[in-house]
Amino acid sequence: MAFISFPTSKDIYLEADGKRIAAVESYRAKTTRESRYIEAFGESEPVGTVGGRARHILELSRVVACGETLDFYSLSDFNLVIVRPDKRIIYSGCEWSNITEQANLNDTVLENVTIAAAKRMEMK
Repeated sequence: MAFISFPTSKDIYLEADGKRIAAVESYRAKTTRESRYIEAFGESEPVGTVGGRARHILELSRVVACGETLDFYSLSDFNLVIVRPDKRIIYSGCEWSNITEQANLNDTVLENVTIAAAKRMEMK
């Protein structure tokens, strides 16, 4: 019987300058691509399609700074790293677009962050 492991918050983190700066409990990734039709003169239907640039939008839930206090509002050009059993996914060139803070009495401040990534890489 094969053992399957699922990513946990220690396997999903934000990284800047090669250092782990925040742990992420969960994420949701959405990649869209602009596609265009190829039209030909005299044809009633397109003759094909061409794929365009990919856009990566990620919603991170329960983001907590590792160690020192982290100012998410000044964070720029960072990476999101997701470690899976068979590969590592790295979203690089990240910029935040939305930050929501939430805290309960005697609790750690948790952040929900929406980011846009310039590039997605998979490494085995």
